[in-house]
Parts: sequence; structure tokens; C-alpha cells
Amino acid sequence: MSIWWSLRLRREAASVPLARRLLLGAMETAGVDPDISFDLSVALSEACANAVEHGGGGQLGEAPGAYRVTAYLDGAKCRIEVADSGPGFPARRMVRRSAPAPAVTSENGRGLCLIEQLADHVYFRNRPGRGAVVGFDKILKWREDALLGAM
Repeated sequence: MSIWWSLRLRREAASVPLARRLLLGAMETAGVDPDISFDLSVALSEACANAVEHGGGGQLGEAPGAYRVTAYLDGAKCRIEVADSGPGFPARRMVRRSAPAPAVTSENGRGLCLIEQLADHVYFRNRPGRGAVVGFDKILKWREDALLGAM
């Protein structure tokens, strides 16, 4: 069995905890190990916060100021994608998997590095004229009482 869902959210700070709670609820209901769920929810929060801050106007074919979150739980893996309509990633992010860590005094710039630490596989994709996608995968572990474990 597979589960997937997709949300269109406004580029507002309040959308970040909403996306996180929906993911955590789906993971808990399915029976995903709480530590894995927590890692994925933090990574999702960082990707959503990035979309809210840098996401740009409405080129997703939807309302201006929106971004999209899509999550797939399929067997032993979860894949999450956050797509926005902003300017995309700088060329240096696209060439190197891991960017250098931001300065200790920097007030931002840690989100993508944190996603890379929490997920098993991370990818960044620019969509010319349509924004950027942050995607990440994580191998799932299941609770012993999982309803959907080892789908």
C-alpha cells in the first residue's frame, strides 16, 4: 500500500506548522517510528520555511504566493517535495550537494544544510521561470504495532 498527499499552501509563516502537523499525523497513523517521523518533520519545516521566505510570486499555475508540498510513503521509503515559484537556487547550490556551512553569526542559511543531515537523499531542482524544488527521501522504520508498516 502507498500513501501520498499534496497541499497547496500560502506563503505565510502559519503554513509551516500546518504542513508539519499533517505529516506527523500521517506518519503516526501509518505507524512510522517516531524518530524517523521527527527527522522528516524538521526537514519538511525547513523546506517550507525556505519556500515561504524565498518562494516568489504565483507561477505554479495557482494563486500568487503559494507553494506546494507533496509527500509519498511507499513501502520502506518516504519522499517529500516542496515546490515554490521563486527565483530558484544559485548555481553553486546546484553544482555541489553540500554547500559550506553558514557562518556562526549568520541569522539564516542553515535550513538546506539541516535537510541534508536529516534525510538519506536530497535533491534541488531549478525550474526555469517556475521556481525551485527541494526534495528529500528517507528510509522508513516502523513501530511494531504499525497499521501500514512494511507495506
